Amino acid sequence: MGAQLNMVIFLLKSARFAVFHFSLYIRHFNIMGRLEGKTVFITGASAGIGEASAREFAKEGSNLILTARRIDRIEELKQELEKKYPSITVKAVQLDVREKKQIDAVIADCPPIDILLNNAGMVLGVEHLQDVDELEFDQMIATNIKGLVFLTKAVLPSMKERQTGHIINLGSIAGKQAYPGGSIYCGKFKEVIITWDSKTTKHAVEAITGSLRHELVDTPIRVSAICPGLVDTEFSTVRFRGDKQKADNVYAGIQPLVAQDIAEIIVFTAGRPPHVNIADMLIFPTNQASATNVARNI
Repeated sequence: MGAQLNMVIFLLKSARFAVFHFSLYIRHFNIMGRLEGKTVFITGASAGIGEASAREFAKEGSNLILTARRIDRIEELKQELEKKYPSITVKAVQLDVREKKQIDAVIADCPPIDILLNNAGMVLGVEHLQDVDELEFDQMIATNIKGLVFLTKAVLPSMKERQTGHIINLGSIAGKQAYPGGSIYCGKFKEVIITWDSKTTKHAVEAITGSLRHELVDTPIRVSAICPGLVDTEFSTVRFRGDKQKADNVYAGIQPLVAQDIAEIIVFTAGRPPHVNIADMLIFPTNQASATNVARNI
Protein backbone atom coordinates (compact mmCIF):
# COMPACT_ATOMS: atom_id res chain seq x y z
CA MET A 1 0.00 0.00 0.00
CA GLY A 2 2.86 2.35 0.88
CA ALA A 3 4.56 1.70 -2.45
CA GLN A 4 1.33 2.42 -4.32
CA LEU A 5 0.84 5.66 -2.41
CA ASN A 6 4.39 6.73 -3.18
CA MET A 7 3.79 5.96 -6.84
CA VAL A 8 0.61 8.08 -6.86
CA ILE A 9 2.46 10.97 -5.22
CA PHE A 10 5.29 10.62 -7.75
CA LEU A 11 2.85 10.64 -10.67
CA LEU A 12 1.02 13.69 -9.32
CA LYS A 13 4.28 15.59 -8.89
CA SER A 14 5.39 14.56 -12.37
CA ALA A 15 2.07 15.71 -13.84
CA ARG A 16 2.37 19.06 -12.07
CA PHE A 17 5.91 19.47 -13.37
CA ALA A 18 4.80 18.59 -16.90
CA VAL A 19 1.85 21.01 -16.85
CA PHE A 20 4.05 23.84 -15.57
CA HIS A 21 6.66 23.35 -18.29
CA PHE A 22 4.01 22.81 -20.96
CA SER A 23 2.49 26.19 -20.04
CA LEU A 24 5.94 27.79 -20.42
CA TYR A 25 6.30 26.07 -23.79
CA ILE A 26 2.91 27.36 -24.97
CA ARG A 27 3.82 30.90 -23.87
CA HIS A 28 7.14 30.73 -25.72
CA PHE A 29 5.51 29.15 -28.79
CA ASN A 30 2.96 31.97 -28.80
CA ILE A 31 5.72 34.58 -29.10
CA MET A 32 7.89 32.29 -31.29
CA GLY A 33 11.17 33.75 -30.06
CA ARG A 34 10.40 37.08 -31.74
CA LEU A 35 11.67 39.05 -28.75
CA GLU A 36 14.89 37.12 -28.25
CA GLY A 37 17.91 39.38 -28.69
CA LYS A 38 15.78 42.50 -29.11
CA THR A 39 16.86 45.62 -27.25
CA VAL A 40 14.08 47.02 -25.06
CA PHE A 41 14.31 50.50 -23.51
CA ILE A 42 12.04 50.91 -20.46
CA THR A 43 11.36 54.14 -18.58
CA GLY A 44 10.15 54.04 -14.99
CA ALA A 45 11.70 50.60 -14.55
CA SER A 46 12.33 50.95 -10.81
CA ALA A 47 8.86 49.76 -9.74
CA GLY A 48 5.35 48.80 -10.80
CA ILE A 49 4.57 48.11 -14.45
CA GLY A 50 8.05 49.10 -15.62
CA GLU A 51 9.78 46.66 -13.28
CA ALA A 52 7.31 43.87 -14.07
CA SER A 53 7.76 44.48 -17.81
CA ALA A 54 11.53 44.18 -17.43
CA ARG A 55 11.08 40.77 -15.84
CA GLU A 56 8.72 39.60 -18.59
CA PHE A 57 10.95 40.78 -21.44
CA ALA A 58 13.93 39.12 -19.74
CA LYS A 59 12.04 35.80 -19.77
CA GLU A 60 11.78 36.13 -23.55
CA GLY A 61 15.53 36.70 -23.96
CA SER A 62 15.37 40.43 -24.65
CA ASN A 63 18.29 42.71 -23.82
CA LEU A 64 17.24 45.53 -21.51
CA ILE A 65 18.03 49.17 -20.94
CA LEU A 66 16.40 50.01 -17.62
CA THR A 67 15.97 53.68 -16.76
CA ALA A 68 14.60 55.49 -13.73
CA ARG A 69 15.55 58.22 -11.29
CA ARG A 70 16.12 55.67 -8.51
CA ILE A 71 19.36 54.15 -9.74
CA ASP A 72 19.74 51.86 -6.71
CA ARG A 73 16.52 50.02 -7.57
CA ILE A 74 17.32 49.42 -11.21
CA GLU A 75 20.90 48.39 -10.37
CA GLU A 76 19.44 45.76 -8.04
CA LEU A 77 17.01 44.63 -10.75
CA LYS A 78 19.83 44.48 -13.30
CA GLN A 79 21.90 42.18 -11.07
CA GLU A 80 18.91 39.93 -10.41
CA LEU A 81 17.99 39.56 -14.09
CA GLU A 82 21.55 39.03 -15.31
CA LYS A 83 22.01 36.28 -12.74
CA LYS A 84 18.72 34.60 -13.63
CA TYR A 85 19.07 35.03 -17.41
CA PRO A 86 22.82 34.94 -18.19
CA SER A 87 22.26 35.07 -21.96
CA ILE A 88 20.87 38.63 -21.87
CA THR A 89 22.56 41.97 -21.26
CA VAL A 90 21.01 44.49 -18.90
CA LYS A 91 22.01 48.13 -18.63
CA ALA A 92 20.84 50.32 -15.73
CA VAL A 93 20.84 54.05 -16.40
CA GLN A 94 19.73 56.87 -14.14
CA LEU A 95 17.36 59.06 -16.11
CA ASP A 96 14.88 61.80 -15.34
CA VAL A 97 12.61 61.93 -18.40
CA ARG A 98 11.79 65.55 -17.58
CA GLU A 99 15.33 66.50 -18.63
CA LYS A 100 15.75 66.54 -22.42
CA LYS A 101 19.55 66.86 -22.24
CA GLN A 102 19.69 63.70 -20.14
CA ILE A 103 17.50 61.88 -22.65
CA ASP A 104 19.68 62.87 -25.60
CA ALA A 105 22.88 61.87 -23.77
CA VAL A 106 21.48 58.49 -22.73
CA ILE A 107 20.15 57.62 -26.20
CA ALA A 108 23.45 58.64 -27.80
CA ASP A 109 25.19 56.07 -25.60
CA CYS A 110 22.73 53.25 -26.29
CA PRO A 111 22.77 50.50 -28.90
CA PRO A 112 19.95 50.60 -31.48
CA ILE A 113 16.62 50.29 -29.69
CA ASP A 114 14.04 47.84 -31.03
CA ILE A 115 11.26 48.47 -28.51
CA LEU A 116 10.64 51.67 -26.57
CA LEU A 117 8.31 51.33 -23.59
CA ASN A 118 7.26 54.81 -22.50
CA ASN A 119 6.09 53.80 -19.04
CA ALA A 120 7.22 56.63 -16.75
CA GLY A 121 4.29 58.66 -15.44
CA MET A 122 2.92 60.33 -12.35
CA VAL A 123 -0.03 62.15 -10.80
CA LEU A 124 0.23 64.47 -7.82
CA GLY A 125 -2.84 65.26 -5.74
CA VAL A 126 -6.58 65.28 -6.36
CA GLU A 127 -7.23 69.02 -6.39
CA HIS A 128 -9.71 70.71 -8.68
CA LEU A 129 -8.32 72.97 -11.38
CA GLN A 130 -8.70 76.17 -9.37
CA ASP A 131 -6.62 74.69 -6.53
CA VAL A 132 -3.88 72.93 -8.46
CA ASP A 133 -0.28 73.68 -7.58
CA GLU A 134 1.51 75.14 -10.60
CA LEU A 135 4.83 73.45 -9.83
CA GLU A 136 3.19 70.03 -9.48
CA PHE A 137 1.25 70.53 -12.69
CA ASP A 138 4.50 71.39 -14.50
CA GLN A 139 6.06 68.18 -13.14
CA MET A 140 3.19 66.10 -14.49
CA ILE A 141 3.31 67.74 -17.91
CA ALA A 142 7.09 67.31 -18.06
CA THR A 143 6.96 63.64 -17.03
CA ASN A 144 3.83 62.36 -18.75
CA ILE A 145 3.94 64.35 -21.99
CA LYS A 146 7.30 65.99 -22.65
CA GLY A 147 9.31 62.98 -21.50
CA LEU A 148 7.36 60.67 -23.79
CA VAL A 149 7.70 63.04 -26.75
CA PHE A 150 11.41 63.74 -26.29
CA LEU A 151 12.29 60.07 -25.83
CA THR A 152 10.28 59.03 -28.86
CA LYS A 153 11.86 61.81 -30.90
CA ALA A 154 15.34 60.66 -29.85
CA VAL A 155 14.70 57.00 -30.71
CA LEU A 156 12.81 57.41 -34.00
CA PRO A 157 15.68 58.33 -36.36
CA SER A 158 17.44 55.01 -35.73
CA MET A 159 14.19 53.07 -36.07
CA LYS A 160 13.46 54.78 -39.39
CA GLU A 161 16.98 54.17 -40.65
CA ARG A 162 16.77 50.47 -39.76
CA GLN A 163 13.12 50.23 -40.88
CA THR A 164 12.12 48.42 -37.71
CA GLY A 165 10.88 49.27 -34.23
CA HIS A 166 7.97 49.34 -31.84
CA ILE A 167 6.89 52.23 -29.62
CA ILE A 168 4.60 51.22 -26.76
CA ASN A 169 3.05 54.03 -24.73
CA LEU A 170 1.41 53.43 -21.39
CA GLY A 171 -1.91 55.23 -21.43
CA SER A 172 -4.87 54.95 -19.07
CA ILE A 173 -8.64 54.81 -18.92
CA ALA A 174 -8.19 58.40 -17.71
CA GLY A 175 -7.18 59.30 -21.26
CA LYS A 176 -10.35 57.89 -22.80
CA GLN A 177 -13.19 59.32 -20.70
CA ALA A 178 -13.60 63.04 -20.11
CA TYR A 179 -15.91 64.45 -17.45
CA PRO A 180 -15.92 67.40 -15.05
CA GLY A 181 -14.82 67.30 -11.44
CA GLY A 182 -12.05 65.69 -9.48
CA SER A 183 -13.95 63.12 -7.41
CA ILE A 184 -16.63 61.10 -9.17
CA TYR A 185 -19.48 59.14 -7.62
CA CYS A 186 -21.72 56.72 -9.46
CA GLY A 187 -24.91 55.53 -7.79
CA LYS A 188 -24.25 52.84 -5.20
CA PHE A 189 -20.57 52.66 -6.09
CA LYS A 190 -17.89 54.10 -3.88
CA GLU A 191 -15.73 57.04 -4.81
CA VAL A 192 -13.37 56.80 -7.76
CA ILE A 193 -10.83 59.59 -7.98
CA ILE A 194 -9.43 60.58 -11.36
CA THR A 195 -8.32 64.19 -11.38
CA TRP A 196 -8.52 66.65 -14.23
CA ASP A 197 -4.73 66.85 -14.41
CA SER A 198 -4.25 63.09 -14.89
CA LYS A 199 -6.94 63.16 -17.57
CA THR A 200 -5.22 66.08 -19.29
CA THR A 201 -1.88 64.31 -19.59
CA LYS A 202 -3.32 60.90 -20.49
CA HIS A 203 -5.59 62.43 -23.15
CA ALA A 204 -2.39 63.92 -24.55
CA VAL A 205 -0.71 60.49 -24.57
CA GLU A 206 -3.73 59.10 -26.41
CA ALA A 207 -3.57 61.88 -29.02
CA ILE A 208 0.21 61.65 -29.46
CA THR A 209 0.05 57.88 -29.89
CA GLY A 210 -2.68 58.11 -32.51
CA SER A 211 -0.95 60.89 -34.44
CA LEU A 212 2.36 59.04 -34.41
CA ARG A 213 0.69 55.90 -35.73
CA HIS A 214 -0.63 57.93 -38.69
CA GLU A 215 2.76 59.53 -39.29
CA LEU A 216 4.49 56.14 -39.40
CA VAL A 217 1.82 54.23 -41.32
CA ASP A 218 4.08 53.94 -44.40
CA THR A 219 6.88 52.35 -42.36
CA PRO A 220 7.25 48.98 -40.58
CA ILE A 221 7.42 50.81 -37.22
CA ARG A 222 4.55 49.89 -34.91
CA VAL A 223 2.90 52.18 -32.36
CA SER A 224 0.75 50.82 -29.53
CA ALA A 225 -1.11 52.17 -26.51
CA ILE A 226 -1.73 50.03 -23.42
CA CYS A 227 -4.44 51.57 -21.25
CA PRO A 228 -5.12 50.04 -17.82
CA GLY A 229 -7.92 50.71 -15.39
CA LEU A 230 -7.28 50.26 -11.67
CA VAL A 231 -3.79 48.82 -11.13
CA ASP A 232 -2.40 48.39 -7.64
CA THR A 233 1.08 49.96 -7.77
CA GLU A 234 2.86 52.74 -5.89
CA PHE A 235 1.31 55.16 -8.41
CA SER A 236 -1.51 55.99 -5.97
CA THR A 237 0.91 56.43 -3.08
CA VAL A 238 2.72 59.08 -5.13
CA ARG A 239 -0.59 60.72 -6.03
CA PHE A 240 -1.52 61.04 -2.35
CA ARG A 241 1.97 62.30 -1.52
CA GLY A 242 2.95 59.24 0.51
CA ASP A 243 -0.35 58.71 2.35
CA LYS A 244 -0.56 54.90 2.15
CA GLN A 245 -4.01 54.71 3.73
CA LYS A 246 -5.55 56.99 1.11
CA ALA A 247 -3.74 55.08 -1.61
CA ASP A 248 -5.07 51.75 -0.32
CA ASN A 249 -8.61 53.15 -0.25
CA VAL A 250 -8.48 53.47 -4.05
CA TYR A 251 -8.46 49.67 -4.27
CA ALA A 252 -10.73 48.91 -1.31
CA GLY A 253 -13.39 46.28 -1.94
CA ILE A 254 -12.15 45.27 -5.38
CA GLN A 255 -9.48 42.96 -6.71
CA PRO A 256 -7.50 45.38 -8.87
CA LEU A 257 -5.08 44.58 -11.63
CA VAL A 258 -1.45 44.15 -10.62
CA ALA A 259 1.66 45.21 -12.49
CA GLN A 260 2.27 41.65 -13.69
CA ASP A 261 -1.10 41.63 -15.51
CA ILE A 262 -0.17 44.67 -17.58
CA ALA A 263 3.42 43.55 -18.13
CA GLU A 264 2.24 40.27 -19.68
CA ILE A 265 -0.02 42.21 -22.06
CA ILE A 266 2.82 44.57 -23.00
CA VAL A 267 5.09 41.64 -23.86
CA PHE A 268 2.28 39.92 -25.77
CA THR A 269 1.77 43.14 -27.77
CA ALA A 270 5.49 43.42 -28.53
CA GLY A 271 5.66 39.75 -29.51
CA ARG A 272 3.15 39.84 -32.36
CA PRO A 273 4.38 39.12 -35.91
CA PRO A 274 5.77 42.20 -37.72
CA HIS A 275 2.62 42.63 -39.81
CA VAL A 276 0.40 42.81 -36.69
CA ASN A 277 0.06 46.02 -34.70
CA ILE A 278 -2.09 46.06 -31.57
CA ALA A 279 -2.98 49.72 -31.81
CA ASP A 280 -4.85 50.17 -28.56
CA MET A 281 -5.71 47.90 -25.66
CA LEU A 282 -7.96 48.77 -22.69
CA ILE A 283 -7.66 46.50 -19.64
CA PHE A 284 -9.96 46.52 -16.59
CA PRO A 285 -10.23 44.41 -13.48
CA THR A 286 -13.38 42.31 -13.74
CA ASN A 287 -15.44 44.57 -11.45
CA GLN A 288 -14.61 47.78 -13.28
CA ALA A 289 -16.71 48.83 -16.28
CA SER A 290 -15.46 52.38 -16.84
CA ALA A 291 -13.49 55.13 -15.14
CA THR A 292 -16.42 55.82 -12.81
CA ASN A 293 -18.24 52.48 -12.61
CA VAL A 294 -16.56 50.20 -10.09
CA ALA A 295 -18.41 47.60 -8.01
CA ARG A 296 -16.88 47.35 -4.56
CA ASN A 297 -17.60 44.66 -2.01
CA ILE A 298 -17.59 46.83 1.11
